[in-house]
Amino acid sequence: MSTRSPIVSVLGHVDHGKSSILDSIRGSNIVAGEAGAITQAIGASIIPLELIKKKCGHLLQALKMDFTIPGLLFIDTPGHAAFTTLRKRGGNLADIAIVVVDIKEGFKPQTIEAIEVLKSYKTPFVIAANKLDLIAGYTKNHDSVLQDIKHQQPNVQGAIDTKLYELVGQLYDRFGLVAERFDRVSSYTSQIAIIPCSAKEQIGLQELLMVITGLAQKYLEESLNINVSGNAKGTILEVKEEKGLGKTVDVIIYDGMLSVNDTIVIGSLDKPIVTKVRALLEPDPLAEMRDKKSKFRSVKKVSAAIGVKISAPELDGVVAGMPVRSCLPSEVEKVKESLMSEVDEVIIETDHEGIVIKADTIGSLEATINILKENKIAIRKATIGNINKKDYADAESNFDKDPLMSVILGFNVVDETGINSDTVKVLTNDVIYRLVNDFEKWQEEKRKSEEEKKLDILVRPCKVEVLQNCIFRQSNPCIMGVEVLVGVLKTGTPLMKSTRRLSEVKSIQAENENVQKAEKGKQVAISLPNVMAERHINENDILYSDIPEDDFRKLKKLTNFLTKDEITVMKEIAEIKRKNNPVWGV
Repeated sequence: MSTRSPIVSVLGHVDHGKSSILDSIRGSNIVAGEAGAITQAIGASIIPLELIKKKCGHLLQALKMDFTIPGLLFIDTPGHAAFTTLRKRGGNLADIAIVVVDIKEGFKPQTIEAIEVLKSYKTPFVIAANKLDLIAGYTKNHDSVLQDIKHQQPNVQGAIDTKLYELVGQLYDRFGLVAERFDRVSSYTSQIAIIPCSAKEQIGLQELLMVITGLAQKYLEESLNINVSGNAKGTILEVKEEKGLGKTVDVIIYDGMLSVNDTIVIGSLDKPIVTKVRALLEPDPLAEMRDKKSKFRSVKKVSAAIGVKISAPELDGVVAGMPVRSCLPSEVEKVKESLMSEVDEVIIETDHEGIVIKADTIGSLEATINILKENKIAIRKATIGNINKKDYADAESNFDKDPLMSVILGFNVVDETGINSDTVKVLTNDVIYRLVNDFEKWQEEKRKSEEEKKLDILVRPCKVEVLQNCIFRQSNPCIMGVEVLVGVLKTGTPLMKSTRRLSEVKSIQAENENVQKAEKGKQVAISLPNVMAERHINENDILYSDIPEDDFRKLKKLTNFLTKDEITVMKEIAEIKRKNNPVWGV
């Protein structure tokens, strides 16, 4: 057995400095020709322990630990959504994470997204509060961030503390997580460490490395033990077309060893793909992996933890996030079965009611499912790929039973159908929690709309006053001017005076125009058939809508959609009705 490097993912909102943090950690450690210099891997950067010790020096010594981890492997696949690709059975591919936050801007949608996903996978993380140098009045004096903060003007120190405690408050209010500045943390098992830093000014990076290395050594050592000579286990980061190589896969190997000519099995939506490793490729030393002109060198074997490009035949149909295993030819069927069960744990297809989910990778699908389940949202189907006609059919089958479940949610995918459906709602987003929020907001609006439709067929509470000198016609029908005191007066509304029913409003006129309704505060002329002025009705009379008893009972269940004034008028109407029937509307 051997201890591998812990895998560290760096996450955060766009423009908050994820790449800058990585580049600074990398750049400050790259010295041409230096023994143990940083190594570039596919989609990752490997920083050996010796270099971390050299960089952090006395900080690591102060921890009084015996370090056995060989270093840190930073996943640096570009792009916000990449981290949702990072999965392995039972959790996140990353052992530990750094969430980068702009200290001045605080948490933004993608920061919140990252923490939601890390929480759902139970992945430990720290907060790198970046861009410390942008606090007004900040000047760099020391490389040590704590010493540097101490030497700032009192107002600058106060501003830094304010910003840090805003982050502490946001972590607690939104996620229920307790956090503190890293040097004030009393227990790393119950508190999130916040490390103030500046990638630009190279402040706080050694403290960040020290905290990550210390946490990994103290809490992750057991989970980092691997069988170096065992079969390789990995996760696909990206599928690419490489000139001269055809389709290749970038893979993070997190367990075992992989060699050229090894048989590998790759998980798939249909059936596992079995192929042989034609070539293993690593970047040239000090290559910038984001540069498309990067050159690769061929290697015979690699061992965990490492990022490597695999060239192999028959890679069509491979998608990011899928598991990869190496095995002996005699073990292929057993491994295929294991990988299919692993993929089937994520893919959902049932006959039950629930929404349809589509995502771009198996990792992002799993993250979306986890967050939806936390929000107790039922799922009928969850799979990978763009939205298609079959998805519409699956979602539409819910419509008759529950229109609120006739929904397709798409994370990082597009609707390929061009269908404009009245029965299926499609929502897409590239931030999972926003997608969930959009869905819940749509459901609430839809529910409110459905309830309001129920209201529309009921006689609603309304109160009007007959205006003075505004009886324009005595009878057949009686026409008079009224002011709507409460509620909405509609054509067809039955009116009563005290306990006596008068008639239904035949028509409403406002400024010589026929209208269907009049809101509170409006003065309009109404016509009432079978009513005679001065016998049945007089100036200054107060009239109420004559609500049928059954309507009244239904309205009591819909008071959320009535105004306070309308609820008060309902009570007045009930009092009038109960003069003749004490249990009316009960």
